[in-house]
Amino acid sequence: MSTAINDALFGWYPYLCLTVFLLGSLIRFDREQYTWKTGSSQLLRRRQLRWGSNLFHVGILAIFGGHFVGLLTPIWVFDALGISHSFKQGLAITVGGIAGIACFIGIALLAHRRLFDARIRNTSAPGDIAILLLLWLQLTLGLSTIFVSLGHMDGHEMVKFMNWAQGILTLQPAAAAYVADVNPIFKAHLLLGMTIFLVFPFTRLVHVWSAPIWYLGRPGYQVVRTRFAGRRVPTPMSPARSPASVRPAVARPTRQPAE
Repeated sequence: MSTAINDALFGWYPYLCLTVFLLGSLIRFDREQYTWKTGSSQLLRRRQLRWGSNLFHVGILAIFGGHFVGLLTPIWVFDALGISHSFKQGLAITVGGIAGIACFIGIALLAHRRLFDARIRNTSAPGDIAILLLLWLQLTLGLSTIFVSLGHMDGHEMVKFMNWAQGILTLQPAAAAYVADVNPIFKAHLLLGMTIFLVFPFTRLVHVWSAPIWYLGRPGYQVVRTRFAGRRVPTPMSPARSPASVRPAVARPTRQPAE
């Protein structure tokens, strides 16, 4: 790969993806929140859905957390804590491998359910299927990098990715040079990962912004709906009134036109 192409793919393309990811998510959150859904299929193959969804979400959260901490934590922090690059490499392979396998099994179950059940497939939007296959391919590439990483357990290659990711976020113009000579499978993994950020606002992945984590800092409350549609439910803003204070409706005479 030439230097110009490497600079374009790993020096400029990340900023395009991050810009579309942030602005697209913000615009969709502001204007199209009711589109953050897909056709419901919970009544079909519920057991496969439960296993697939749980494995996928647990695995993807672990993978995202590992990538976030592993790539964006400054190297001097690990050095100060006495964590060697080889230990970090082994930890990433072990924990990432377990989480990746769980996530891969989960998304394989979800993809099989959506593709091979005619009832579910007929109610699925093309974008739902496309993003599942895209994530499946990304997980396949990620698991494949483990076999390459086993060949350099000193952690030297991982340091390159850390310098690249931190260089992109700190706007270093030569950040792409850190990954210029890495294995092509790592480059494919990075490119597809950035592409997922690029298409993120246009897919059902935006539902992650709907996670009700803000409820953790709020006092508990309960939404109650009355059984009787016509009865008024007292609220703090509108205190209940006694029956005696409610005026009965009185029919008002109306003026009839003269014949």
